[in-house]
Amino acid sequence: MNQAQQLVVEADRAAASRDFARAQALLREASAADPGNGAILLRLAGISRAAGQPDAALDAVHRALALAPLDFTALMMRASLLDAAGDPRVGEAWGHAIAQKPDGDLPPQLAAVLAEGEVRHRAWVDQRATKLEAAMAEAERAADADERRRIARFRSNALRRTRVYHSEPTHFFFPELSEREFHPRVRFPWLAALEAQTDAIAAEFEALLASERGELVPYIQYPDHLPLRQWQPLNRNPDWTAIHLWKNGRRVEANAERCPRTMAAIEAIDQPVIPGASPNAMFSLLAPGVTIPPHVGVSNARLVCHLPLIVPAGCWFRVGGETREWRRGEAFVFDDTMEHEAANPSSQLRVVLIVDLWHPDLTAAERAAVAALIGAEGGTPGGL
Repeated sequence: MNQAQQLVVEADRAAASRDFARAQALLREASAADPGNGAILLRLAGISRAAGQPDAALDAVHRALALAPLDFTALMMRASLLDAAGDPRVGEAWGHAIAQKPDGDLPPQLAAVLAEGEVRHRAWVDQRATKLEAAMAEAERAADADERRRIARFRSNALRRTRVYHSEPTHFFFPELSEREFHPRVRFPWLAALEAQTDAIAAEFEALLASERGELVPYIQYPDHLPLRQWQPLNRNPDWTAIHLWKNGRRVEANAERCPRTMAAIEAIDQPVIPGASPNAMFSLLAPGVTIPPHVGVSNARLVCHLPLIVPAGCWFRVGGETREWRRGEAFVFDDTMEHEAANPSSQLRVVLIVDLWHPDLTAAERAAVAALIGAEGGTPGGL
């Protein structure tokens, strides 16, 4: 046992006999002997708090945090000390502690303290939100609907109610393209015409499915040895299937010939044409009670359009920090290289028409370059 450890043992004996002054002195000596040991400083903080010296306790905690700024125990103790003192920094302090909560169950006493801290932190965030909403009200009144949505997300990000997401494609990242979870409709004037075909497209899908001649395949299919763990639970899983109309640049005739109005509607969309990669268009079928885990797509040079066809109540889709419910006949365009997930919590099948398209920021020369590179690579495992 080294000198610092011996001093800690003596300090514990002194604390047990409620000789807090001696325990503090011994722990300060132990810390001097082992200055990089944050555990000794946290012991000193606890003894100082028990001795009725919150300032000394806070000083010891701050010294421990200087050694390990993300230490959960130290952050919890700091927040608790500031809370007891009525310090205005307490809301932020609880936020710092909550952010470092370890996985798994906490000891009951610590869990109870953290639960109370979460209540205090939410109240602090609510107060800030009210202040910020008042400060931004005039600017928001002058904004249009899309601007107000982005302004609200800006505020939510600042309050840490939502996190910031970025494009993280698995294979191909084209620089300086706008990152938006859901892209504004104004950039895609063909959406209204696609939506007008909802009934016809849904009827063709239902007829194709009823004919039992459509090629219905698992949505995700890849060799088990590939490093794609984001898909592992759904690889070759019949819970999420597709009827492809276009697949990696190949027209799937057995399906496409039975869906003429659907194919005509797709032709109006500005789809990439890249051998081995695109166009892609399919009916996506999600079984009842199935959740698609968070994942990202292949390339940010493309965006993805969803046209919901059969949507039981409660089916939802999240891209980044925004969650929407699918609504039949209401199409939208999103960036699938930003983390997204989906769920069908109902007892019925959910069906969406999915089509890929060029990112509208790409110029003609850039599109040609993307097509050349991906074509030279022999296509992609999941479309463009």
